[in-house]
Amino acid sequence: MPRVSVIITTHNRPALLPAAIRSARTAARDVEIIVVDDASCDDTAAVCKSISDIKYLRVDRNQGVAGARNIGLVASTANYISFLDDDDVRLPDSLDRQIETLEQNPDAAFAYGQAIPESSNGERGRAQPDGVRTGDIFWQLLTHNFIPCGSVVFRRSVVSKIGLLDDAIPGLDDWDLWVRIAELFTVVAVDTPVIIWRQSSPASTQGSSNTVDIIARSARHFRRVFAQLPRFADATRIDRRRAWRDFSTNVAEHLAWQIFNALRHAAFGHACQSARTLLSLHPAALMRLVRWMDARTIGILMKSSIDRDNIAQAKAQFKRLRADIPRQ
Repeated sequence: MPRVSVIITTHNRPALLPAAIRSARTAARDVEIIVVDDASCDDTAAVCKSISDIKYLRVDRNQGVAGARNIGLVASTANYISFLDDDDVRLPDSLDRQIETLEQNPDAAFAYGQAIPESSNGERGRAQPDGVRTGDIFWQLLTHNFIPCGSVVFRRSVVSKIGLLDDAIPGLDDWDLWVRIAELFTVVAVDTPVIIWRQSSPASTQGSSNTVDIIARSARHFRRVFAQLPRFADATRIDRRRAWRDFSTNVAEHLAWQIFNALRHAAFGHACQSARTLLSLHPAALMRLVRWMDARTIGILMKSSIDRDNIAQAKAQFKRLRADIPRQ
C-alpha cells in the first residue's frame, strides 16, 4: 500500500500537468498519483497515457474541482491524502515531512504548510500564511481560510467521519472541509513552504470577478451552514457575534484591496462590483472608503497617466455608490 495518495484534478491544461506529476513524485518516498481528467476535450488523455505509474481516471461530464476530487478520494488507497492543482508544484520531500509530523501527533486530523505564490511571469512572493496556527483552529478558520488547499495532508480516516467535499459550493469546498474537520479535531502544521502556488497576473481581471463572487457566496455559506454547526450553535452569543464580526472585517479588507487593485488598472466595472459586494456585507466600511476617495486619490492609486474622462467615470460610479449607502 502506498504511503500517501496525491489527487490531481485537471481540465484542458495538458502542458502544465507533467510538472505537477513530477513534483508529486519527489515529495514523498512512496506516493500514489491519481489524475482525474475532468472531461477535458484536448490531448490531456494522450499526455496522461504517456506517463507511467499514475492512476488515470476520466469523467465524460464536467464535475467541477470538488466533484473531481471526490472521485479521486474514492479511488485512492493510501492512509494519507493530499490534493494538488495541475498548475501547482509540490516541493521535494514536503509530503514526507508533513506525514512525519502527523505521525508524531496522532490526535491531529491534518497537517498543512506554507505556499509560495508565483505569478504568471515567474515572480515569487512571500510564503503564506505568514505564521502557521495549530491546535484548535476552528474559530480562526471561521474568520477566513488561511490554509492553502494544496499544502494539506489529511488522514483517510477523517473522511469517513466528516464526509466528502461539497461539490455544490465551488470555490468554497476546501474551506468548508477544513472547517468541518477543525470542528472535531486538532490541526498541526510545518512552518516551511511545501508548495509553489501559481497565481494569475495582478494586471489581469481574469479571476477577479470570480473572487468577488466567491466572497459574496462565502458570507451566505457562513450564515446558512457554519452557523448551523453544533459547535457554533452551542457557543455563547458573544462568541458567535465575534466570529461573524471578525469574518466580515476580513472580507471588508479583502474587498477594499480588490477595489484599489481594480482602480490601479482602470477596471472601474470590477471596482464597483467589489464595492457593491462590500456594501451588502459591511456598509460602514464602504461608507468610510467612499468618503475618503476623490479624484486625487484615484489618480495616486492608479499610478498611471489618467485622462479626465477616466477620473470623471470613476467619480460618477462612486457617487452612485455613495447614494446607495444607508445613512447612519
